[in-house]
Amino acid sequence: MSDSFNRPEIPCAGIMAGLDEDDRRLLGDYGEFLPVHPDQILITEGGPQDSLYFVISGTLHVHTDTRDKRTFVARVTAGETLGEVNLFDPATASASVTAREFSQVWKANKDDLEAFMNSYPNAAARLLAGILAEMSRRLRRMNEKLATREAEAAFQSFWS
Repeated sequence: MSDSFNRPEIPCAGIMAGLDEDDRRLLGDYGEFLPVHPDQILITEGGPQDSLYFVISGTLHVHTDTRDKRTFVARVTAGETLGEVNLFDPATASASVTAREFSQVWKANKDDLEAFMNSYPNAAARLLAGILAEMSRRLRRMNEKLATREAEAAFQSFWS
């Protein structure tokens, strides 16, 4: 976490763990650092979403909203990311993201990341490896949750 928001830095965590300090400092120049205040919406469900967000500090909640109900999806904290999928498969946001407390976030869109990749291909390869590893972990967790829910449903139907 940066000591001052005047000189924010991308920490060595999450998808950034494979980058050295100089690479992270250079990468920071290709996006923007954003302060996100409590209850501020960072991403709006159904809205355009073409950026990667890396949480430097704070806590954000991912949620979906219907007319009369908000469904909590995930809690995102320092070192975690949002929006990776839309870098590879552009679409609208599948959920909203709201800050629960003051947070610092680094945001880069596809053009920012492509410019970084063209300028620093070795560092970009390590960044992409970090993104793919994180996406793989999330997919594995979702598969495990699905398998657990299906097993629970089968058990319930057996005893019904």
